[in-house]
Amino acid sequence: MLKVLLGSKDKELVLQYLIAKKNGYASKIARYFDVKPSQIIKQLDSLEEGGVVVSFQVGNARVYELNPRYFFKDELVALLKKALSAYPPELQKKLSVVRTAPRKKGKKYILKGDSVETEL
Repeated sequence: MLKVLLGSKDKELVLQYLIAKKNGYASKIARYFDVKPSQIIKQLDSLEEGGVVVSFQVGNARVYELNPRYFFKDELVALLKKALSAYPPELQKKLSVVRTAPRKKGKKYILKGDSVETEL
């Protein structure tokens, strides 16, 4: 949608992700959109160099978020939200679902392929 203005569809997807999820790291964003991590890293580096996003180290991961001090942040967010309304409904829904509640303390993890026992 904004490829002409931003120069890349991947850059638009990165920005949409950061608006929807507040922050993220390159491999997670790449998996989310099913693209190569190198494509996302390239866009994140470009956005960070321009001051649009900032990053910080958390363990071994570099986490990115929109730069709260970016001069055009409000205008950029408004433009991307307007562009989101023109996306296909499935992508709109995917970008609007945000899990906010943390995992309950002591709750068991059920991994893919594990059998689930239920009590009656």
